Amino acid sequence: MAAMMVVNTPASSSITRPNAGYSSSGGGLPCRVLQMRPSRAPRPAVARAVAKNRPEVGGNAASMPNLVEKNARETRTKKQLHKPQEAPTYQESIHRQLSMVDVLQKIGISRHFASEIKSILDFTYSYWLQRDEIILGAETCAMAFRILRMNGYNVSADGLSHISTDLSDTRSLLELYKASQVSTSDDELILDSIGSWSGHLLKQQLTSTEAQRAPLLREVEHVLDSPFYTMLDRLEHKRNIEQFDVIEHPILQLTWQTNQDLLGLGVMDFYTSQSIYQQEYQHLDSWVKESRLNQLPFARQKLAYFYLSAASTMFPPELSDARILWAMNGALTTVVDDFFDVGGSKDELENLTALVEMWENQEETEYFSEQVEIVFSAIYSSVNELGSKASAVQGRDVTGHLVEIWQELLRNMMTEVEWRTSGYVPTLDEYIENAVVTFALGPIVLPALYFVGPKITESMVIDPEYSELFRLMSTCGRLLNDVQTYEREYKEGKLNSVSLLVLHSDGSMTIPEARMKLQKPIDTCRRDLLRLVLREDNVIPRPCKELFWNICKTCYFFYYEGDAFSCQEEKAGAVDAVIHDPLQLPMNLLSELDLSTLRERIKIEY
Repeated sequence: MAAMMVVNTPASSSITRPNAGYSSSGGGLPCRVLQMRPSRAPRPAVARAVAKNRPEVGGNAASMPNLVEKNARETRTKKQLHKPQEAPTYQESIHRQLSMVDVLQKIGISRHFASEIKSILDFTYSYWLQRDEIILGAETCAMAFRILRMNGYNVSADGLSHISTDLSDTRSLLELYKASQVSTSDDELILDSIGSWSGHLLKQQLTSTEAQRAPLLREVEHVLDSPFYTMLDRLEHKRNIEQFDVIEHPILQLTWQTNQDLLGLGVMDFYTSQSIYQQEYQHLDSWVKESRLNQLPFARQKLAYFYLSAASTMFPPELSDARILWAMNGALTTVVDDFFDVGGSKDELENLTALVEMWENQEETEYFSEQVEIVFSAIYSSVNELGSKASAVQGRDVTGHLVEIWQELLRNMMTEVEWRTSGYVPTLDEYIENAVVTFALGPIVLPALYFVGPKITESMVIDPEYSELFRLMSTCGRLLNDVQTYEREYKEGKLNSVSLLVLHSDGSMTIPEARMKLQKPIDTCRRDLLRLVLREDNVIPRPCKELFWNICKTCYFFYYEGDAFSCQEEKAGAVDAVIHDPLQLPMNLLSELDLSTLRERIKIEY
């Protein structure tokens, strides 16, 4: 077995302030290396120390002894980004710079080099518009198209229409295949065509006898199995750090120091974030118990999955409030959904809906049951607390908006209850219009917009773009869910888009045909959403639009190949990978690190 270095994040003894920045001994990586914990349970040391106060993100720079080293690594990396590339042609120069940008994005540290990356992309875009030498190389052209498009530059897929490549060139085929996945319209047939033939050729290469001896083909297999819109960012960052030798392009010809800096910064960044994630998760776990949500026998406990999606997509440490809200409301909406589906009587559901409707008049509150009291109290307290925080951030009262989001959700859920109890079969259009709301992404995504940085004005909230982002995200998620859960929901007496297509076809359509038919609108919604998110001349700020795309990717992550969300263990490994488990670096990457500064703090496992 190959030797592995396991980089472990120490468990904190308090959630009040994550000072778990860096180790104080020596330089090098800010970590110690310990045995991995196989358990998925929360770290005992942290669980015992759970406090009622929220974790605070940040900390004094003095609490991070290796901050100086981190800054030095960033400074050297910035110089590499600014440094004119010594290459025979502009094409190779652009390729090297784009490859370095790609590496920074893959290991999750590109945000620290935003201005340098923008300069590189502006320069690349100027050559793209001139249709200059950049279009001569398939790999460079495909990489430029993908990176420019995903960073908001207006590039047409027509720029890929005349490229030619060696059909045995794995790197070029891989870049072409990845470029084909960033389609933003059903009309981009050139991308569909490129994706089809490049994917076919890559699959052929995987079956060759040389495949197991080629590290790059591990990346090929991963890309073919997991389209980028089905993966969560932080999971990918961890995987790429652990396989740094695969993602680092040989044409970069980086110095030993640059490789060391990139890998070191990636590990530092992941380590610091993971320390904070552990504390936030323990705070949330405590909140579930204090709210008594874990005492509801009908409710699925999905806090871990929602926190995974929050930490994996809104991963910078400073977005703590957004992550907490996202996970908290995700857990709450799951409880409410289960209450309406299987846990509550009609009287209980009507009582809960009425309580939310008369939000401001709680003096004479009457609960039909203890279950209603638990669910409503959790909604009421969390909305008021989070609304107060959001109002302070935004400089205006936004609690009313958060209340309206919950009121609309419960009204539409009651509509589905009435359909079910009366035996009414809605049309597909009626179902989708209602289900866009009852898929329950509103309380998760919309309040989180207030915590990601930009000011959200009242005019933005009522703008058609805001509504369209929500519609596309929710429709895509709802249909993905329906395709994978139709059988279980049918047994529970619930209709969804699959069963409705069959019912309204008068026997002319089978279940498999209905599932296949829904794939087209799923793809269309995803592409249209990505186009709206990437478009620059819009009302909603880009950081806010990213949240809609993040939840779309989360839906694909759980429903791309089945109903992983309903299975407690299906994605438990992903939860561990982001929140608990240490990094594992193979021996061949140790040469990229300064072992002299790590000698007393590492343990190499064989």
